[in-house]
Amino acid sequence: MLDPQIQPLVDAINLAAADAPPNPTLDDRRQAYLALSTVAGPGPQLDHVEDSVVPGPGGDIPVRIYRNEGARGIFVYYHGGGFTIGDLDTHDEVCRQLAKQSNSTVMAVHYRLAPEAPFPAAVEDAWAALRWADLHRAELGGSAKSKIVVGGDSAGGNLSAVVALMARDANLDLAAQLLVYPGTENDDTSPSMSENANGYILDKDTVDWFMAQYDADVSDWRASPARAESHEGLAAALVITAQYDPLRDQGAEYAKTLEAGGVPVTYTNYEGMVHIFFQLGPIADAAARSVTEVSDFAKAALS
Repeated sequence: MLDPQIQPLVDAINLAAADAPPNPTLDDRRQAYLALSTVAGPGPQLDHVEDSVVPGPGGDIPVRIYRNEGARGIFVYYHGGGFTIGDLDTHDEVCRQLAKQSNSTVMAVHYRLAPEAPFPAAVEDAWAALRWADLHRAELGGSAKSKIVVGGDSAGGNLSAVVALMARDANLDLAAQLLVYPGTENDDTSPSMSENANGYILDKDTVDWFMAQYDADVSDWRASPARAESHEGLAAALVITAQYDPLRDQGAEYAKTLEAGGVPVTYTNYEGMVHIFFQLGPIADAAARSVTEVSDFAKAALS
């Protein structure tokens, strides 16, 4: 049963989808996601919010830096949107919440999007941004010894899992990886993909459309981190999934894969929730709890 605080939004989106013209354009999808993100409101005021850029392989990568005075540690955040939609504005509210509650500096990263920049552009930008944060720990985190966590939702959860693997292999020390309904297997035939194929905001047809735009080789672990040769020696992980999400089972399975590799894992499935619920804290208690769970995990890892 859907959470009653989420049900009206799901009903409204389903009604709008039924009345919408078929085959929305790329710009239509991006504008719709931006409009949906405004439902959560503006987010808390912080002492410092700054738009900037960091160097990347395809040019400057836009970032937005959030912090309150006295913040400690660095939280590199990758937004969701199927590698195709989403930006710094769609995730502004939740990044403000994370910075406030974790008492860290959040650096939100707007990696290149498909189809203009297909795989592996997003991975390259995600890694470049993390490497930049690693070299600027004192500037971002308050000390040269500041710790770093990575995290993100959906496609951003995928990128977080991928850069955690890359960080291990490059001996870049991460304190944690925070994966919110992550995409970890791009050839997913698990039960949740069919059970939740329609009617819960993210549908299977949209997942397929995202993956077609991203144009990744599903056997490449940088697209499907579940297929990495080894998951040993990775940063401790928090994995969050939602009951009515096509990606639920692959997230749950990835938590098991990490545990099998000896990684300390906390796994939480939020009953009654749908994909994108992490961005809806101001309108749903369970969503607010998920943001607090991520923030508390990050704060503990960064301390």
